[in-house]
Parts: sequence; structure tokens; C-alpha cells
Amino acid sequence: MPWSVQPLRTGRSWVVGPDPASLKARWERLVRAGGEEQERLFRPTRSRTPRTPAAALPGRTASTGRLAREPGTYPEPVRVQHGPFDEQWLIPDHRLIDAARPELWRVADTHQLFVFEHGFLPGDSGPALSVTALLPDGYAPAGRPGRVRPLYRRPGGVEPNLTPGLCAALGAAGLGAAGEPVSPEAVLAWAVAAASPSPGGCLVPLPCDGALWSAGVELGRELLRIQLRGARGGERPRLPGGQRPYVRSAVPPRPRSVAYDAGSGTLLLDEGRIAPVPAEAWEFRVGGVRMLEVWFARRAASWADTERDGLDAIGPAGWPREWTSELLELITVLALLDGVRDRRRKLAERIGAARTLGRDELRAAGVLPVPAAARRPASVLGRREEGPEGQFALL
Repeated sequence: MPWSVQPLRTGRSWVVGPDPASLKARWERLVRAGGEEQERLFRPTRSRTPRTPAAALPGRTASTGRLAREPGTYPEPVRVQHGPFDEQWLIPDHRLIDAARPELWRVADTHQLFVFEHGFLPGDSGPALSVTALLPDGYAPAGRPGRVRPLYRRPGGVEPNLTPGLCAALGAAGLGAAGEPVSPEAVLAWAVAAASPSPGGCLVPLPCDGALWSAGVELGRELLRIQLRGARGGERPRLPGGQRPYVRSAVPPRPRSVAYDAGSGTLLLDEGRIAPVPAEAWEFRVGGVRMLEVWFARRAASWADTERDGLDAIGPAGWPREWTSELLELITVLALLDGVRDRRRKLAERIGAARTLGRDELRAAGVLPVPAAARRPASVLGRREEGPEGQFALL
């Protein structure tokens, strides 16, 4: 997937949050303020201040004038993937975001899938890649963000972001049906199942064995089904009956801590109780960080973090019911992903013992070297885009 983009860089944490109502309250507080108070709340950076105009994000309608003078109407928040396995909300106003990566917004649609790499950490047993149908902000819990790679270079699922000739070469190597080119979706599924982290980035070996390829693609499709959570017409993840987590004691209005009782398989949110929760879901880590702990901490910070100030301090008065449903689904996702860990280990062992396509073979097939144009975004402009101060952008 030669075209990759650096993660979004918001420059200020208050533009992202797990509660959309709080984002609107933050916006209203900001636009009501003026002068030095607005400057303080905004948290200026070299890229953005309340007096910085900015182009509208592709596909979004928002004012492009200076916020201090023309705030415009509140832009409805969009759902984003905030790091691995956490779905949050973002105010889609380019004036508030240091580096919004417009090239990603241009290709985000109902056909697109985004792959993001997790930063390398020695000894980390977590996945090397995650996939989402939402726009990912690239947040990394351990502070080691990787790059974002769209599956398609253009809207509508057109022009896969794969090295030209790769799908045909894989088909000719006997990995496709009757020598036919391999589909981009199959390549993505293989990558999700077979990728391994390294200091230089994710490594994705390409096998010569058709049976090994089929096993990896089948496993990858299962991983995609779990991670996409029903997006793109799939089924939402579900554990078998008897293993599904339920709320045994209601989550209190303002839980301040999360813990795990291994003896009873119970997740504890103060006096709130959720069970059964497998230990593997509690211990599921990316970048050395427990996903359930960091998910909870981002939400409880509204009342548990006494050092938060400014717009970050504006949050929900208590624990919304929607968060409980999201937590139950996250437990399900992590448990299901851990349930295929043994299959991933066996696949890695088979790959290690198998012959794989090398650089010489890929060069002979015309796949390497990668054309420079494939590493750059396609020229995509499906609609007129408004530039700073109401000008129209020319691309």
C-alpha cells in the first residue's frame, strides 16, 4: 500500500471527545468568549490561532473565515477512530485542526477502509495493523503513531492503493483462482492476518503457497469482520451465548476507577459490575497499554482529572448510557480478537517455514520498483472546495 499519510494532528485535545454534546458545549463556550479569553481557550499553536483562516475540509461545510471574526454555525461532529479500538467524535472545522490531512477526507466514503500501523514496541504482543471504516486520527496510546493507508486512492472504491501489478503477480503465482488477479480486499485481509511489526515498519510477507495464502485470507477476513463492527454491511461482533458480557450492577454516575477481578471474571467500575469478561480482553494491549484501561480513562477524565482546564474541562455531568453499550461492544471485540490469537500464531509459524516471494521475483514481475506516482495521492476533486476566506481552492 504505497500511498500513506501521516496521522491527523489536532494541536488541541478539546476538538476530539467521546461525547458529542460536550463538543458542542465547548464550541459555544469558545465562540462566546472574546479577545484574550478566546485565545486562552483556543490554545494557539504555530499552525492555528483564532485569527487563522483555513480551507473547508473536503465534503464538509464550515466557515473558512477567521474564527475570531466569523465563527459561523456549529459544524456537526463526525465519528472518527481515535487510536486502536476507540470510536470518538471530532469537530470537523479545519480552523481548529493543525493538520487535518484533507487528502484522507477526499477519499473517505462508504467504500473506503483505512489501515493504520501501530508503532513498534519491542515485546508488544498486540496487532501490527488495525482497520476501520471511520476516518482514523492516528492517535497512539504509547505515543508511537504509525501511518494511515487508505485501501482505495479514489472515492467509490476506485483504484486500489496497491503497488501496480501486484494483484496480477499474486494471481500468476498461483494465489488467485485459476490464475486470475487477486482482489484488493484479499490483499488487505492477508496483510491484517500476516503483518508483523518491526523497527522499520510493518512487514507483510507474500507466500508462494496457495493453500497458505487462502488460510491467511480467511483469517484476515475474520479479523476484518470483528474490527469493522458491522460497517460495510457486515454483522456486528457477538460472542457465543453464555460468554456475552452483561451489566450485573449499574455503572455509577461518575465512576473514577476501573479494575478487574480475575476470580469472577468481572470488570469493576467502582460499584458497577460487568461480567463475564475474559481475562484476555482485560489484558489486551496495543503499544504496551491495556485498551480497556485507556478507553475508560479518556471518559472518566471529565470528572476524575482535576488538572483539566479550559475547554477540556467541559464534559458530561455523568456516565451516559451509550458508553455502557460501547463498553460491552469493546469487550466483545477484544475477546473475539484474542480468540483468534492462536490461529495467528500458527499462521506466522507456517509463513516462517514457507518460501515467500522475494524482491528479485517481484522485480521480474514488474511489481518493483514502486512508481513514484503510486506513493502520492491521486488527483481527486469531486466538488469545488472552499479555500481560506471564501476563496475556491485550486488543485
